[in-house]
Amino acid sequence: MPGPPVVAIADEELAARAATGDASAFETLVSRHEARVYRLAYRLTGSDADARDVLQDTFLAAYRGLATFRGAARFSTWLYRITTNAALMHRRARQRRPTESLEEFLPQFDARGQHAPEVAELQAPGRADDVLDGKLLAEQARAALERLPDLYREAFVLRDLEELDTGEVASLLSIDAATVRQRVHRARLMLRGYLSHLVGART
Repeated sequence: MPGPPVVAIADEELAARAATGDASAFETLVSRHEARVYRLAYRLTGSDADARDVLQDTFLAAYRGLATFRGAARFSTWLYRITTNAALMHRRARQRRPTESLEEFLPQFDARGQHAPEVAELQAPGRADDVLDGKLLAEQARAALERLPDLYREAFVLRDLEELDTGEVASLLSIDAATVRQRVHRARLMLRGYLSHLVGART
């Protein structure tokens, strides 16, 4: 007869073991989370080279900080906070060539306070929504994501692309849930407006 099912050790237990010097416990944590940490780093930095550096920096910082992990939050939340901070530091350190903001693609309103859609927006809003809502980021969408200000980019990536819940994002960014919702909404508007503009320009 088959034996009882093997129960995976929780991240938090592995972290506690790793903090006492159990190298295999930390290796298990790395294998569990390295793919998602890399993906998050890439989405925040827009660069494979930066993402790889952030991956290394994240796990090095996590290893050094294991003694400070108290389990008040999930291990993954703690780890992704380290990743987010490391990614933003890399973005700032690279001193990239300034890029144009997406602010101009926010919805415009007429004198009565009503939304005044652009021609491109009227022509193909659904196609832009499909790109965003389906999370099928084409080259243009990735370029647009790169142009989002960090303030909105990090909230959008964590909430819409990494699919963390609003409370987790708020904890990661040390802001309240209402601010998370506001930043994500504004990021969606900028991205949708930009993508609608691109689609309209090609019709």
